[in-house]
Amino acid sequence: MALKQYNPTTSSQRGLILVDKSALWKGKPVKALVEGKRKTGGRNNKGHVTSRGIAGGHKQKYR
Repeated sequence: MALKQYNPTTSSQRGLILVDKSALWKGKPVKALVEGKRKTGGRNNKGHVTSRGIAGGHKQKYR
């Protein structure tokens, strides 16, 4: 992974450095290294909403 450094064409791009991810693996994750990820829906152990706007969504995996 290399770093991409941009020319300051605008004031907001001055000092902009991004990670080049083109060389990373583009296939599916290795199944032996993947676990399921539980959803909390933004609720704590009492069932109270502690983080608003977190619910539903697409099923996610943890690698």
